[in-house]
Amino acid sequence: RGSWAKKQLNIDVLSDEDYAVFIVAARQAKEQLSTQDSVELKLLEATLTLDRPTFESIIQVALDKTISVCKRVLRDAKLELTDIQNVVLVGGSTRSYAVQKAVREVFAQEPLCTINPDEVVAIGASITANQLIGNSQDGSLLLDVTPLSLGLETMGGLVERLISRNTAIPVARRQEFTTYQDGQTAMLIHVVQGERDLVEHCRSLGRFVLHGIPPMTAGQARIEVTFQVDADGLLTVSAREATSGVQAHIDIKPSYGLSEADTERLLIEGFQHAEEDKNLRHLKETKVEAERELEALEQALKVDAYLLDEKQLEALNSAKESLKAQLEGSDIQAIEQAVQQLKVHSDAFAALRMNRHIDHALKGTKLDDWSKSN
Repeated sequence: RGSWAKKQLNIDVLSDEDYAVFIVAARQAKEQLSTQDSVELKLLEATLTLDRPTFESIIQVALDKTISVCKRVLRDAKLELTDIQNVVLVGGSTRSYAVQKAVREVFAQEPLCTINPDEVVAIGASITANQLIGNSQDGSLLLDVTPLSLGLETMGGLVERLISRNTAIPVARRQEFTTYQDGQTAMLIHVVQGERDLVEHCRSLGRFVLHGIPPMTAGQARIEVTFQVDADGLLTVSAREATSGVQAHIDIKPSYGLSEADTERLLIEGFQHAEEDKNLRHLKETKVEAERELEALEQALKVDAYLLDEKQLEALNSAKESLKAQLEGSDIQAIEQAVQQLKVHSDAFAALRMNRHIDHALKGTKLDDWSKSN
């Protein structure tokens, strides 16, 4: 709040009235320095002289941020600086010599100054509206995009992205998911926004529950989840179970409560933690698969443990406990080795179970009857 002027006047705090005076003076100084080398400011019964180099040093932080955003947009669009044919200046502040100088240095070309920067947004909106109602098919149509990725939570607290950031809207994406446990009759859909791989590092947008899933073995149910963003940025997330047709949905405004600073922070965090997130996702996925193996084995033992002799059961339980111990740590290789060791014993158990079921199915059937049926 007027740091340079306060320092010159040797004051620490401005009243609201004085701050309003400073704002008016700052605006006038900015406009005059677009064409003058210096300007005099009358503030609190004092006169200060502000020259163009000092003014440019004051706005340098905001200017650097603007250039950084421009470069990020180019990177996201997979374009080089040399691909840009013209740079249109928007807003009165772009009349500043420092802004135009920065454009020349970064884009290696003169900015397009033939359009009034105070009117260019209104002109662009009029052109877009004309195209949207079908009056003109010429030129390019600028579409809004999703500023951050949208997805949902999966087992292990991981994020499954359905709509990536910078996707033009309106857009719809559909993906199929399934149940994790036997007999599961409901599924919680947790919708999140952000660029990280773990839910805890993303922005929660909302939750809803899909009830009425028919009881099935884990992995058999088919739940189709659809993310749809309309032209106004409203997100509708729906979930439908294929067999029964039961469905549920939620409507969300992803941009509600999301400031520009929040968006930038989430993007920067995504870039900074990309490698870390990649390793964490690998670890989480490995653990989820290992836990799935253990859950399936536990269910099988409840029914058919009697098929194993004492030595076989002891070896299987030992491998099972070894895997559980490894799941307490974060050594991916050790977990994978423990899973493989468990499979050596669980595969033998599975073979015994298969033989029992075959024997049960053929019991009481004559060989001639079986041959005739085939």
